[in-house]
Amino acid sequence: MCGIAGCLDFSRSSAPAELIRRVAAMVGTLEERGPDGRGHWCDAEAGVALGHTRLAILDLSQEGHQPMHSACGRYVITFNGEIYNFAELRRELEVVPATGDSRWRGHSDTEVLLAGFAVWGVTRTLAKAVGMFAFALWDRRERRLYLGRDRLGEKPLYYGFQGEHFLFGSQLKALRAHPAWQGEVSRSSLSAFLRFGYLPAPQSIYSDIHSLVPGNLLVLDCRPDATRQIPEPHPYWSLLQVVEAGSRNLFRGSTEQAVERLDTLLRRAVRQQMVADVPLGAFLSGGVDSSTVVALMQAQSGSPVRTFTIGFEDQGYNEAAYASEVARHLGTRHNELMVTSRDALELIPRLPELYDEPFADASQIPTHLLSRLTRRHVTVSLSGDGGDELFGGYNRYLWVEAIWDRIALFPKPLRRLAARLATSLSPAAWDRLFTQLGATLPERLRQTNPGGKLHKLASVLDADDPLGMYRRLVSHWHDPSGLVQGGDEHAALVDDPRAGLSRGSLAEQMMYLDALSYLPGDILVKVDRASMGAGLESRTPFLDHRVVEFAWQLPLSLKLRGAQGKWLLRQVLYRYVPRELVERPKAGFAVPLEHWLRGPLRPWAEELLNARRLEHEGYLNPAPIESKWREHLSGGYDWQYPLWNVLMFQAWLEAQGASAPEAAELHR
Repeated sequence: MCGIAGCLDFSRSSAPAELIRRVAAMVGTLEERGPDGRGHWCDAEAGVALGHTRLAILDLSQEGHQPMHSACGRYVITFNGEIYNFAELRRELEVVPATGDSRWRGHSDTEVLLAGFAVWGVTRTLAKAVGMFAFALWDRRERRLYLGRDRLGEKPLYYGFQGEHFLFGSQLKALRAHPAWQGEVSRSSLSAFLRFGYLPAPQSIYSDIHSLVPGNLLVLDCRPDATRQIPEPHPYWSLLQVVEAGSRNLFRGSTEQAVERLDTLLRRAVRQQMVADVPLGAFLSGGVDSSTVVALMQAQSGSPVRTFTIGFEDQGYNEAAYASEVARHLGTRHNELMVTSRDALELIPRLPELYDEPFADASQIPTHLLSRLTRRHVTVSLSGDGGDELFGGYNRYLWVEAIWDRIALFPKPLRRLAARLATSLSPAAWDRLFTQLGATLPERLRQTNPGGKLHKLASVLDADDPLGMYRRLVSHWHDPSGLVQGGDEHAALVDDPRAGLSRGSLAEQMMYLDALSYLPGDILVKVDRASMGAGLESRTPFLDHRVVEFAWQLPLSLKLRGAQGKWLLRQVLYRYVPRELVERPKAGFAVPLEHWLRGPLRPWAEELLNARRLEHEGYLNPAPIESKWREHLSGGYDWQYPLWNVLMFQAWLEAQGASAPEAAELHR
């Protein structure tokens, strides 16, 4: 795991020393991604410079140093990630005369990847590779730059032109370090961020700077007569094609055969991801996904696996005991850290630096604290991310279609009236009413947080169609273009007409959209920045593309059964862990943000949300923000999610240049 960066000066006017200085400054911003070494390379005649900062995982010797040259001399690469099947690819290459044993210098996966590019070509090699990665490959003969990203988007890569300079890097701060940088905030991207809480690829927060879409390859022609235009990236792997192929080739075996097949695929993925020349462990929450990964690790390990979890002093958010029970059953070497509110609150000022662009999933806080704990003991950690999107783990997959079937029977005006009635009382007032009614209510109506659930239902009652319900559910601000001054929101993936073709059922369409956007844009960004900010490599066995492809061959009945999601995955887990240790209501990796905003975070939030400040900055309209802030403070409604989106943008914006004296002046 590493950080990569580079630049191309299309004017070809930069001296070699200047190119090296520039790329050194770029990768210098990525030190936390690679504390074990740096490397730089340039070809001044072509105007290209590549940089690398290394977190050594495989081949800790100098032979693993990057940027790395292919044995044939044609290619130079700067690579971030891991190729898990590199040993198999190496054996396959060794039978090719041009890449026999005598040509290997070390045993890194990067060297194997370069050899594959030289023998098979770039696209064919990527089709063979299993892994997570982002890379820049310079073809010295053809003067082409290849930028590639892994199939599901585990590793980030940003790119774009700034004048005559083409820049790229693992994080935006690497691009900002180049002297040609003139980045401007994109108001359409800001609108998307306020809606979702993350920036869906190919958007970044800046105009003219893009995030490479997962599974895509960009090829930039850098010959002197080439045009200064960025070509459209092209997919070497497509989730849409995987979904449609799965529909045509549904798994027809028995339930037991499905369990056995999934067990085999996951075992292989876990086994390959346990290869490292440094200490390795796993995150363990005690839920289905992480428990499955740890169980398969322990089943294939000759010694206790090291596992890590954090707990919270607030018992409403503390699930550490569940992880401890699973660890005890499996016999892992378990580590637990109890986190106080102070620990979490002290991290919040660092979030803009850590995430480097606006990002508003509040579980970013415990994820980084867990990564810091884990890095004290190991350099690599496996996680259970991806299981929800592949196997039907989110609650909305279970109830959205059933709700739509009921509400679609009523005309839209009647649904709007019902929504107004449901929201005439605050969630807290509904909760009090349900408590007072108590035992007089039918059993099915005795639920936790009934007021919040009623308000969530009200928010989707007037949707035009089922996918409209999904869009409402994943939107924090329902009209972000009205919130952003001059905002013009681009169409989201959910608006793509192809989304409706992905699968027959609404649940499967939602899984597809989540895997296409929410997984890489939110979940994987969160884990990448949180772990790399601690110098830790995180690996995700569920996102082995062979597991993904099998998951999309499964009938929905093997994922959702009754009122339970991830049914087939649970059957695999039950082979290793008693069901009573993992069967409980799904809970997110959450912090008590609602209460913090009314308490210890209130002064910080009020400074960032100050109306005069917002007007002065010129990005956001203060009125709707003030309204939600006042209602949140009163306890009338929990607006933590839309407010956190605004706060994370404001904190990021401040970190980009607004000084404390300037901020103080706004209050006078």
